[in-house]
Amino acid sequence: MVPHARPKSATKAPGAAVFDLSDVTALASSLRTCTTILQLIGTMRSRFAAGDTYETSDIGTTRQLVESGREAGIDHVILLSSAGAGKPRGAYLRAKAEAERLCLDSGIPATVFRPSFLDGPGRRAPLWAKALISPWGPRWRVMPLEVLSRTMLQVAVNRTHLGELLEGRPLWDAVAEAQGFRRP
Repeated sequence: MVPHARPKSATKAPGAAVFDLSDVTALASSLRTCTTILQLIGTMRSRFAAGDTYETSDIGTTRQLVESGREAGIDHVILLSSAGAGKPRGAYLRAKAEAERLCLDSGIPATVFRPSFLDGPGRRAPLWAKALISPWGPRWRVMPLEVLSRTMLQVAVNRTHLGELLEGRPLWDAVAEAQGFRRP
């Protein structure tokens, strides 16, 4: 596993490859030792003042990763997207939908995760979302970051759900598989 960190990032994982994704030489070099890309990069409006946009962060980084991944022989891309990207309304969901299209059309087998609200350190779901239960079913259920991370890693290691969009019940079924228990 080769974690990536941007040069200006405040946090860097031990052993991270530190370079800008536009450095195609460094990106290709890092990817040659890998089989799977986990694309977790995205931005929020709060970062727009720093120059981030949905186009540069969500779409641009996905484009760079899949193009370099094809050249490096990557054989699985896992993308963190968002519930609602299937019927995108607004700039955020349109960017997520375009990132999904780039992955699914890349020629590399892809798995797309579409959780709704995420909850964990540094990312808290709104209280109203935590109280949300049926009638909307599992699509809008809050997902703990630890559960999402474990599931994504399990899918990467076991090479499951290739070519699938995981949202709602299929997403929670994948969570159940990764957690080693059956859904309620």
